[in-house]
Amino acid sequence: MAAEQNEQAQDLGQEQADQQTVQTQAETEQAEVSVEDLQAQITNLTESLKLEKARTANAVYEAQKSVERIQRDAEKHKETVIEKFAKELLDTVDNLERAIQAAGDTESPLLEGVQLTLKSLLTTLEKFGVVEVNMSNGFNADLHQAVGIAPDVKAGEIGTVLQKGYTLSNRLLRPAMVLVGQ
Repeated sequence: MAAEQNEQAQDLGQEQADQQTVQTQAETEQAEVSVEDLQAQITNLTESLKLEKARTANAVYEAQKSVERIQRDAEKHKETVIEKFAKELLDTVDNLERAIQAAGDTESPLLEGVQLTLKSLLTTLEKFGVVEVNMSNGFNADLHQAVGIAPDVKAGEIGTVLQKGYTLSNRLLRPAMVLVGQ
C-alpha cells in the first residue's frame, strides 16, 4: 500500500509538474502575444487620439468662427437699429429748426426753450455718431441731392439748403437737399 501511495504521489507530482510546464508555456506564449497585441492597440489608440485631436481642433475653430459671426451680426443689427432711430429723430430736428425759423427775430422764453431743446438733441445725436453733412466744400453728389437750380450761384456751388443732410459713423444717413448753380 505504501508503494501504491508513493506511486500515486509521484504521478500526482508529475502531473502537477506537467501542468506547470504547460501553464508556463501558455503564459509565455500569451505574454508574447500580449506584447504584439499591446503594440497594435497602442498604434490604434495613437491614430484615434490624432483623429480626436483634429476633430476637437476643428470644433474649436468652428466655435470661434460662430462667435465672430454672431458678433458681426449683432454689430450690424445694432448699427441698423441706431440708423433707423436716428432717421426718425432727424424729423424732430427739422421740425425744431422750422419752429425757430418761424419765430423770426423775436426773442422769447419759448424760442429759447426750443433752441435749447434743439441743441440738446443735436448733442445727443453727435454722441452716437450722427453729424451734419459739410456744405462748405461745394456740391458733392455722394452727400447732397440736387433738387433744383439756383440761378444766382456759380456752377458746382450750393445755393440754398432745403433740408440738412446727416452722416452716421461716416456713412450717409440722409443726403442734404440743395439748390445748386449751373
